[in-house]
Amino acid sequence: MALLAIVGRPNVGKSTLFNRLVGMRQAIVDETAGVTRDRHYGKCEWCGREFSVVDTGGYTSNSDDVFEDAIRRQVGIAIEEADAVLFMCEAATGITDYDSEIADILRRSKKPVILCVNKVDSGEKMYDAFDFYALGLGEVWSISAANGSGTGDLLDEIVKVLPEEDEVPDDHADLPHIAIVGRPNVGKSSLTNALLGEERNIVTPVAGTTRDSISTYYNKFGHELMIVDTAGMRRRAKVNEDLEFYSVLRAMRTIEHSDVCILMIDATLGMEAQDMNIFNIIQKNRKGCVIVVNKWDLFEKDTNTMRDYTEGLRARLAPFNDIPIVFTSVLNKQRILDVLNAAVHVAENMKRKIPTSQLNDAMLPEIENYPPPAWKGKYIKIKYVTQLPTRTPQFAFFCNLPQWVKDPYKRFLENKLREKFDFEGCPIQVYTRAK
Repeated sequence: MALLAIVGRPNVGKSTLFNRLVGMRQAIVDETAGVTRDRHYGKCEWCGREFSVVDTGGYTSNSDDVFEDAIRRQVGIAIEEADAVLFMCEAATGITDYDSEIADILRRSKKPVILCVNKVDSGEKMYDAFDFYALGLGEVWSISAANGSGTGDLLDEIVKVLPEEDEVPDDHADLPHIAIVGRPNVGKSSLTNALLGEERNIVTPVAGTTRDSISTYYNKFGHELMIVDTAGMRRRAKVNEDLEFYSVLRAMRTIEHSDVCILMIDATLGMEAQDMNIFNIIQKNRKGCVIVVNKWDLFEKDTNTMRDYTEGLRARLAPFNDIPIVFTSVLNKQRILDVLNAAVHVAENMKRKIPTSQLNDAMLPEIENYPPPAWKGKYIKIKYVTQLPTRTPQFAFFCNLPQWVKDPYKRFLENKLREKFDFEGCPIQVYTRAK
């Protein structure tokens, strides 16, 4: 699929246009300059043509800001990846030094460039747009990304410029989506970059560097999946600015749309209250889970440290004691493939379907040995069990008095299912129904 990169200096409206092109509020938009930091991908369809769009951070140079250098590299990578580049400027400010610098880079890139001037939302501002012909990039397209004015003509031009290609069906929707979640600064973006073997997401020592949920296609070591890096989630009381509020909201939405969540915690801090809150969100949304203990190289160890740490974690997570725990040091690339293997294994377990005959052969003898407690002199008899055709593992036990089967016995049934079949890391739901 053809790829269009949107580039420009900070705060010219790149993310606003990106959201309009993909038809949803996928990138965070705020009046603050420099909101977008990582490359952000989406799909756009126009006149029967579908193409990918990548939103980039604002390009600046000669800045002391720790993010600016990383953003500049990300913009460079986006230009290299793209089939065509949409260069965005702002009508009111005219041509700035940054605009001239970007125009120079684009001329040397030999990529097709479409120059568009944003925030042209009145007739008077149309005249300001003509100044941009001085950049020497050909035709200038005047638009207002906020209200959509001029975007139709711009899209016609984009479709003309993008190379024709054979339509290949996009199978990414069917791939397992694995979200990397956790508190700020536990190493989520570092893990994504280490797995991909490239600087896909910006990493700095500053907590809260990642703001959007960044989705990336992964196809290595026999695994094909989507990895989603998310913003760090801290307690609501500590979320001071609008941007961070939206980032946390986006991370929570990512959990809702994922199949498996990799919950990263800091080995030196342990499983804190906010980690438990995130874990509860994962459980509430019935998602598969893998716990990753990062920065293990910084933890003081003796003979049984890992075993004792695991036991302490399992005690915190009880009654969810069937969750894979992986100890890593992302910085040293220690056991990062184990994280991926564990997440893929959980994703496979989520799809596992047990034949009804096998299920009954395994569960009915257990139920006979330990039947449900009688209620008011009435005996409960479970005759039959089957797996429901749902996205996550759910089981129906058919009996004569389903209303009297209480939660403790349902937990017993769940534990037996986990014992007999491999549902490691998966949520299981047990229902009782009238025979």
